[in-house]
Amino acid sequence: MSQKFLNAYLTTALRSSTDEDGEPLDSLYSIDDLSSECVQSATNDCTDFLTGTMSADLREFLDNLTNEETQRAGHDFLLTRNGHGAGFWDGDWPEPQATMLTERAHAYGSVEMYVGDDGLIYSA
Repeated sequence: MSQKFLNAYLTTALRSSTDEDGEPLDSLYSIDDLSSECVQSATNDCTDFLTGTMSADLREFLDNLTNEETQRAGHDFLLTRNGHGAGFWDGDWPEPQATMLTERAHAYGSVEMYVGDDGLIYSA
């Protein structure tokens, strides 16, 4: 699994999540504030997204992403799975891969970040 993909995913999760006062989490927290459970869950999802069962064409496409595309894919995986207004489907990815990646991301369901009582970030 690509560390660039995971870091982009986690950074996007912090940026697109808010605390109970409506403040974006990335204005107050960083990846260093993520609980080990949150990081492990994200790692599992990202690894499965990139390496799980898929068509040979999609596998080849993902295996040949540039570093920049890998980071954008981590970003878009989080946005797409959470139903944001951008993601794999918004025209930046070629077809039919954009549709396949969108369907793949939707299968994971949404995930939310929140601040635990211990001040660490968790996901649900």
